[in-house]
Amino acid sequence: MDQKPEQQEEEQVQNKAQQKQQQGKQQPKEKQLAVKNPKGTRDFLPQQMVIRRQAFKIITDVFEQHGAVEIDTPVFELKETLIGKYGEEGGKLIYDLQDQGGEILSLRYDLTVPFARYLATHGYKKLKRYHIGKVYRRDNPSIQQGRFREFFQCDFDIAGENDPMVADAELIKIIDQIFTKLDLGPFQIKISNRKLLDAMIQIAGIPKTQFKTVCSSIDKLDKQPWKEIRQELTEKKGVTEEQADILSKMVQLRGEPFQLIQQLKEQKIFEQQGKEALDEMELLFNLLKYMNGLKNVIFDLSLARGLDYYTGLIQETVLLGGQLGSISGGGRYDELVGMFSKNSIPCVGASIGIERIFAILEDKYKKSGVVLRENQSDCIVATIPSKNIDMTAEKFKIYDLLWSNGIKADVCYKLNWNLGKQLTYANDQQIPYAIVIGEDEVKQEVVKFKDFIEKKEETVSLKDLVQIIKQRVGK
Repeated sequence: MDQKPEQQEEEQVQNKAQQKQQQGKQQPKEKQLAVKNPKGTRDFLPQQMVIRRQAFKIITDVFEQHGAVEIDTPVFELKETLIGKYGEEGGKLIYDLQDQGGEILSLRYDLTVPFARYLATHGYKKLKRYHIGKVYRRDNPSIQQGRFREFFQCDFDIAGENDPMVADAELIKIIDQIFTKLDLGPFQIKISNRKLLDAMIQIAGIPKTQFKTVCSSIDKLDKQPWKEIRQELTEKKGVTEEQADILSKMVQLRGEPFQLIQQLKEQKIFEQQGKEALDEMELLFNLLKYMNGLKNVIFDLSLARGLDYYTGLIQETVLLGGQLGSISGGGRYDELVGMFSKNSIPCVGASIGIERIFAILEDKYKKSGVVLRENQSDCIVATIPSKNIDMTAEKFKIYDLLWSNGIKADVCYKLNWNLGKQLTYANDQQIPYAIVIGEDEVKQEVVKFKDFIEKKEETVSLKDLVQIIKQRVGK
């Protein structure tokens, strides 16, 4: 039986509806975009950026006070440049990049190895430099402990032939100045010498081939008791009990620099091996005494930083009573540049753990109740509407005058707002001054100068405005 046209049309509509329903079932739902930071990274909010700028300024001012120049290097290097420079654990944390154009590349792990490559590339024989930049480590991050996968480092290095221990002493003095000015709390600069580590391993009768693995255990002494370290050495790292006992008499020694030097001399521990290193340390401490740089220094023989390239001085700075670990580390690396060039250049340097410092400063400001100004503008220009004068034109003439003279001035983009709303905007942005103009002020070539800090208002000549603002803001 033939269907009527109405039935055919109804059937077609039903078929189309069923097809759409079936298509809807077959199509997978779109995956919702994950709006979050990659693991081990973070965004900086405006108020955090204020703290960061303040910290960077303190650090760079000290660097420049000592005659350092600033450099920069790429965030990635040839993989072969980085491999084999960071000890047993460090090499595992290097981020490798996919092959791009035939070069095998990795993100930089620190700023020191790129600096050594930089010296070789550009043929420097002497350079005192600082470098602030991001580095990358495929580490297990801990936001609470200030450990990230992407983070800033602030490095200071002195490259070139110099009289013994002079550059080393200045380096320690710089670290002391920086952490004193940052005012994070009591801190300690732990100092030792890689050559003393070599001597201790040799005195204990431990083969040189075990140096790296033994040092990685010694380096845990600030977190674990000797009993646990000894157990790890004897049960997992092939050190005999007799060797461990000899080692224990040395690696647990720490104290006031000159007192420990005297003790080591009296006990003749380094009479045969390590005498040169002990003499170096005594010279270093004397130079620091002349610089008034010893008050936060501890001579600590357990210090065994886990980087392969140190050849002399090693140092680590920690906050006392905290759980944040090291906030600075470094030392002497006289042979690293020679890995990239025929000519080796002696170097000594330190890195500041700025991310951990940010965390401390942020917490400090929160507890103090101090509100930091996110907007750094000195003033705003506010207008009173007029039917006879184009106040927008007059407003931006004054802005041009301010900007041309180096004055920070914020703009309110709502041109039709009344005066009250404009002044409220300035208050909300914590802007200290407002320049108010209306028809009368334009005709008389004056402005009303509102001081929100002192809660005062005065009329000043337009030609004197720049000088008055600079006096107020201390420029």
